[in-house]
Amino acid sequence: MNQAMRVWHDVYIIGGSEISHPYDCCVYLIDAGELILIDTGAGQSFNRLVDNIHAFGLAPERLNSIIVTHRHIDHIGALAEFKNKYGVKVIAHELDAPAIESGNGTGADAYGVDYQPCPVDVKIEGAEHNLHYGRHDLKLIHIPGHTPGSIAVYVEITGKRVLFGQDIHGPYESEWGGDPKQAITSLEKLVDLKADMLCEGHFGIYQPGDRVKRYIESYIYNLEQQTAKKH
Repeated sequence: MNQAMRVWHDVYIIGGSEISHPYDCCVYLIDAGELILIDTGAGQSFNRLVDNIHAFGLAPERLNSIIVTHRHIDHIGALAEFKNKYGVKVIAHELDAPAIESGNGTGADAYGVDYQPCPVDVKIEGAEHNLHYGRHDLKLIHIPGHTPGSIAVYVEITGKRVLFGQDIHGPYESEWGGDPKQAITSLEKLVDLKADMLCEGHFGIYQPGDRVKRYIESYIYNLEQQTAKKH
């Protein structure tokens, strides 16, 4: 996938390693009347992301919130720029918020980029959280394993359950904040959602539902094999 595109009705992909910058995660946009971003890339492509929003006839001034799926630099690098320019609310899980606000534990050094710490306006607690924006209700689920405060987002749009699972592929190593056992439980939660479409964190869009299920279960299997070898 090498260009921004409309994924499904009010869902767009506006960034990614082939779309905006090689360091970027997949950056998704939901148009609920007001605009919501899922992650922001590594911070090297702010202007490109804004241009891609404009390209769909949408105004970035309508941005209401950015939902941060986790604390790694390739997902949070442009947070401060979006906040400073458009006054967006930054939403993240409380367990990853300290890294987002301080810069410690983001992995920015590994990418060789500077990170501008950004305040988190809404710190999600617990296993689930509901958000309402205009014509859509978003469900946030705590899925520790990739980082302690990783979250997934899903929304029902015109007959499809769209899941923003982000970094289902991992990594799940401890040096990146990972925990394989937690990850298995979290990925099983995502399978149980029976999503029709998966918007993944680096590898784009998966559909229909049976393909989403197989994709997630392949990583559960890999993690189970890895943990079994350690015991």
